[in-house]
This record gives sequence, C-alpha cells and structure tokens, in this order.
Amino acid sequence: MKARLPKEYQNSNANMNAMVKKAQKMQEDIAQIQEELEQKEFTKSVGGGALELVMTGNKQLKSVTLKPEIVDPDDIEMLQDLIISGVNEILTEVDDYGAAEMEKATGGVSFPGFF
Repeated sequence: MKARLPKEYQNSNANMNAMVKKAQKMQEDIAQIQEELEQKEFTKSVGGGALELVMTGNKQLKSVTLKPEIVDPDDIEMLQDLIISGVNEILTEVDDYGAAEMEKATGGVSFPGFF
C-alpha cells in the first residue's frame, strides 16, 4: 500500500516557488514604497494657517513657517502649544499614509518595524 499526499501537498515545489516569487514581489513593493515615502513631502497647517510645517515621509522636518501675528512675547505658551500640535498632527499623517501604503503592498499582513 502506497501512502499518498493530500492534493494540496502534491506538486509542492510549484507551490513553494509561487510563494517565494510572491514574497520577493512583496519585498520589492515594500522597498519601492519606502523609497517613495522618503521622497514625499507632507504639509500641515494649524491654528488657522498661522503655523505651517513641511515634513518628509522619513519624518525629517524640513520647514516651519510662522505668521508674524502669532509671535506674541506675552503668550509664548500658545506658540509652544501650536508647534506641538502641528508636529504631532503631521507625524500622525505620515504614519497613517505609510501604514496605508504598506497595507496595499502586503495585503494587510503586518511586519514589525514597517509602520
């Protein structure tokens, strides 16, 4: 009597090759997304446009633009709060965008260290 493998295990080399090709494609897609993300710039305005921040996808702050009227020496706390709020909002935007792009590439599979 010969033992037979279930159908899903027959021709397993072809299945393994297909899985390897799929993983390689996913790896290429992830690398491309990471490269594009590093080049992408995000802009966030807060305080009714009084503060504008520009950040790259790899979370490097490129510019901070303040309207002169928000620089009040008697109210430094408001300016500090505005900057903190803007930086947190733009970081969230970068993270959300990166996570959405990675989800597209991986089909929803999560990889530690990638958004």
